[in-house]
Amino acid sequence: MAAAAAVAAAAKPAAGCQGTIYLTFDTGSQAQAELIADTLNRHQIKATFFLANEKTVRGDYSLDPSWSAYWKARVAEGHAIGSHTFDHGVLVKDGADGKVVLKPGFGEHAGKQVSLSSTQYCQEIRRVDQRFVELTGKHLDPIWRAPAGRTSPRLLAMGQACGYAHVGWSPAGFSGDELASAAYPNDVLLKKSLRDLRGGDIVLIHMGIWSRKDPWAPANLEPLISGLEKKDLCFATLREHPDYLARFKK
Repeated sequence: MAAAAAVAAAAKPAAGCQGTIYLTFDTGSQAQAELIADTLNRHQIKATFFLANEKTVRGDYSLDPSWSAYWKARVAEGHAIGSHTFDHGVLVKDGADGKVVLKPGFGEHAGKQVSLSSTQYCQEIRRVDQRFVELTGKHLDPIWRAPAGRTSPRLLAMGQACGYAHVGWSPAGFSGDELASAAYPNDVLLKKSLRDLRGGDIVLIHMGIWSRKDPWAPANLEPLISGLEKKDLCFATLREHPDYLARFKK
């Protein structure tokens, strides 16, 4: 009964809010990492980050020791942080013998298809936690996001068996920051987000996309937050989301 009451309470927006928006940030090129942190701090917003070991504009990787101070700061600020799998392996299909076939974006098998068992996929999720402990002294939150959002019932069951709840994003929460800027300019994407986002939505944003010529975050993150605040929408981490609250209370 107490857990049910807590979930019900979390579903209600805070006093003075017309609803709660859940900003989430996936690692990428990390070109916008400092801007994102500065913007969230300026607005006193807590968000959720999903980490993979991705190549960055610095020439290193996002879970290298050179990023330790950055991630320690996000922990100290109270953000939620989950796994995006270590090598950012995108699901290709369910494979034989209960396995899944993935194409990692990084690591020794980058660009090649690999077949993983449930135990092996769990290791891919947990490798991020292991590295995060090395970098920050803290464990990840028990949540993960499949690279590219590609899932199957089998893949989701693997994550669940590993102790992690999967988090996607709301249809209106797709920022479009990974689309070509010529076809999807920032002002069009911003207008769409401000028009369509509602309380309860989970928003997907990347910390830098290599392929987008006109990057999304420098132009859109500040006005998106300010525009949503003007609509009396508030922000929280996924720790407060009613679908995941029970997971964090364990």
